[in-house]
Amino acid sequence: MDNFNMNAPHSMGTTIIGVTYDGGVVLGADSRTSTGMYVANRASDKITQLTDNVYVCRSGSAAHSQIVSDYVRHFLHQHTIQSGQPATVKVAANLVRLLSYGNKNMLETGLIVGGWDKYEGGKIYAVPLGGTILEQPFAIGGSGSSYLYGFFDQAWKEGMTKDEAEKLVVKAVSLAIARDGASGGVVRTVIINSEGVTRNFYPGDSLPLWYDEMEACNSLLDVLPPGGTEAMSI
Repeated sequence: MDNFNMNAPHSMGTTIIGVTYDGGVVLGADSRTSTGMYVANRASDKITQLTDNVYVCRSGSAAHSQIVSDYVRHFLHQHTIQSGQPATVKVAANLVRLLSYGNKNMLETGLIVGGWDKYEGGKIYAVPLGGTILEQPFAIGGSGSSYLYGFFDQAWKEGMTKDEAEKLVVKAVSLAIARDGASGGVVRTVIINSEGVTRNFYPGDSLPLWYDEMEACNSLLDVLPPGGTEAMSI
């Protein structure tokens, strides 16, 4: 029964995604938080606001990702007061990197920082386990990411519109939910551009279906008589 230890750390075995598009960024995540094999929260919010124009997607240990986000939000607030202007995405990402790298022997969290600023536009930075920092046109993380690398290599393209980018994010998270047992629940997205921030919510019954989830069609089961269990010969 160790797998059902209710005192185990909360883990966000998860799927998080950040995608740039022509004018901004789209962040997306599933909503399953687990404690061992037990789903502790099926509707958690893994996309956390750092400033008005910068958000972070969290994966790994829920407690570790939350404390890093809280510290970074505090430091960015001080930075904004001292400088008199909003922090850039690069500043926020580097603060996440400093905390993650400086405490890499204690933290078990991977983060994706995304946002928009007037200097560089929409930017995505991945800060995986260990505290390195990678600026990328798109980033994926969490346990569900292993199912998505080939998908993104084929599906992502430069110059996408906002709607195309969000549709890609929702499709990718739904694919990870279908394949990864640690990902599940609903899909949340955050769109950040020069006009501000838009949050969207996609319940499970509105997500695209994948092969294993579809009803059988034109299979042998369709031609068997009701209740028929006789062996079929060909």
